[in-house]
Amino acid sequence: MKYLFIMVCFVCSFFGQAQQTQDPWKESQLMDPALLASRIVKNKTKDLLIISVGPEAIIKGSVDIGPTHEPENLEKLRNYLKDIPKNREVVIYCGCCPFVKCPNIRPAFNLLMEMGFKNAKLLNLPKNIKTDWLDKDYPTND
Repeated sequence: MKYLFIMVCFVCSFFGQAQQTQDPWKESQLMDPALLASRIVKNKTKDLLIISVGPEAIIKGSVDIGPTHEPENLEKLRNYLKDIPKNREVVIYCGCCPFVKCPNIRPAFNLLMEMGFKNAKLLNLPKNIKTDWLDKDYPTND
């Protein structure tokens, strides 16, 4: 897992550019990692869909779509979401690197908005999945 994380950081730094445009999410659409972890631990995720749009589905119960900077994975996300009710709570995350450099969260979040999801959230992992999730011993798929 350590080597995968290092490799992901390298890829992220290669693809990630400082964002010239405003982020597609509002502050109110960011979900705190502690809140999500608590819901997972308490089995309160029945009406929640957790989707990894990065290199690996690390968070317990999350669906692995793959890095959505790749067109085929963005299309995979579109196909996965096509039959999901638009009012369902959907949380996406990547965590490969800091938000400002992440090549995956913006295309995925834009797609959620384009498809009309009313309760879309982005997991607030401002540094990366290791610092903001793993180091806090939050639930994982391992």
